[in-house]
Amino acid sequence: MSFENLGLRADILRAIADEGYSTPTPIQLQAIPAVLNGGDILAGAQTGTGKTAGFTLPLLEKLSKANVEKTSNGRRPVRALILTPTRELAAQVYESVRTYGKYLPLRSTVVFGGVSINPQMMKLRGGVDVLVATPGRLLDLVNQNAVSLKQVEILVLDEADRMLDMGFIHDIKKVLALLPKQRQNLLFSATFSDEIKALADKLLNQPTLIEVARRNTASERVTQRVHPVDRNRKRELLAHLINQGNWQQVLIFTRTKHGANKLTEQLLDDGISAAAIHGNKSQGARTKALDDFKRGSIRALVATDIAARGIDIDQLPYVVNYELPNVPEDYVHRIGRTGRADAEGIAVSLVCIDEDKFLRDIEKLIKRNIDKEIINGFEPDPNAKAEPIVLGRRMTIGAGAGKSGAAGNGKPAHKKPALGQKPKNGSKKAPAKNGGSHNAKPQGGINRTTSGNKSQARRPQQAQ
Repeated sequence: MSFENLGLRADILRAIADEGYSTPTPIQLQAIPAVLNGGDILAGAQTGTGKTAGFTLPLLEKLSKANVEKTSNGRRPVRALILTPTRELAAQVYESVRTYGKYLPLRSTVVFGGVSINPQMMKLRGGVDVLVATPGRLLDLVNQNAVSLKQVEILVLDEADRMLDMGFIHDIKKVLALLPKQRQNLLFSATFSDEIKALADKLLNQPTLIEVARRNTASERVTQRVHPVDRNRKRELLAHLINQGNWQQVLIFTRTKHGANKLTEQLLDDGISAAAIHGNKSQGARTKALDDFKRGSIRALVATDIAARGIDIDQLPYVVNYELPNVPEDYVHRIGRTGRADAEGIAVSLVCIDEDKFLRDIEKLIKRNIDKEIINGFEPDPNAKAEPIVLGRRMTIGAGAGKSGAAGNGKPAHKKPALGQKPKNGSKKAPAKNGGSHNAKPQGGINRTTSGNKSQARRPQQAQ
């Protein structure tokens, strides 16, 4: 089936064709008609399924059909609100809205923290139809009377599982209280945890359930392998793999911001061009690092889980877990950065004895054992003893962890959070993440992804 059969108007089909797409992905085949039908949606999709276009395309179609009644001050009211957990994902979704709505008389904008609020206020005061936002910045703008949500017709919660995991539940409730009771709700989540089900029960009215892939599975297009190594030789092994394999583009994950900075400095000392991206980096620094990485100006991008949210890079060949995540669902999200748009990818994990439990939890989640390969010259010491892993000021996991703020059973007292088919004749550049004017063509959400995490209530992160 083609996009022409899904009930989308010619101006939207023209924009889709401009991007080189012709065949909807499974999530799009189900979500687009369901959204156009007008009911609430609860959708789950594995990485690489094209979820973003699954809601942006029908959203634009619905808004184009209805006549707009301006507010008392003559502004266009916000009619569609899309909430996302991170800046990068907000910018990516906004690019999707702009790309597919470029021939429509609709206005859109994106707001998130980490940048000046004044330009965002000016844009909103001019009136917009579609608003993409992170929860914290949206509430700031509401408190400054820069935006009203009283006429929202469609609410989208994108990557709802991650928003709950990052502690945004209270912000979400505040936003919901500002919306009209009569509206269409679309909830997209990579996992259907108990917390997501509870949110869905409160938010959605007899929703259509859409799930196009088995939950918490790693992409079949990604070759996964583990290299056992001593903890103090990981950096040396990483440099060896990059140089020996002549890797020109590799996304590397660490558990902490400090770890990302330290590893980046070490790679630079090894003669490997690298940059770090995490929540403490300014939006400008994060955008520059992403653009440099996509252009090939740097070979290695070192990221924490939260900062990698929303990274879409077609043909990314390598992902390295320099440190395994303590939350197994984050592993699925991490390796989902490669093997996208029908391309093959390789996900390598450097695992020391301290991380054996993390590895067992990951293999249990994905229901398979990951191939282990010891690299010559980097054989781990068979007599090495596991040491506790410090994940933050209040959290330690592993041997002897019971006295360091953890539960003592390997479960964290709190956990630090970590972001379809495409014609083979049209590779696209990935979207810039700053929501501004640029030369990179957006990937637009046709093959955008989600991934998941177990949700716990906690203080919201500041990477908004």
